[in-house]
Amino acid sequence: MYILKVKGKAKIPDYIQIRDENFTLKAYFRVDRPEKSLLKFGFDDQKLEKLMKIINEMPFGVVQKIEE
Repeated sequence: MYILKVKGKAKIPDYIQIRDENFTLKAYFRVDRPEKSLLKFGFDDQKLEKLMKIINEMPFGVVQKIEE
């Protein structure tokens, strides 16, 4: 699974993209409201906590591979 943090411009907010091994988009949500979106896309509480830590620490514009 891959994660990408995208910096918004002007009125467009910052977003997170989560993609599978084939780079198919699995989740796309705003950085400021990730919890609800991650639960909606089927991530459990344990994965949610791990992803939130990664999201908060990672820089914009870098694709990062994460283990499921």
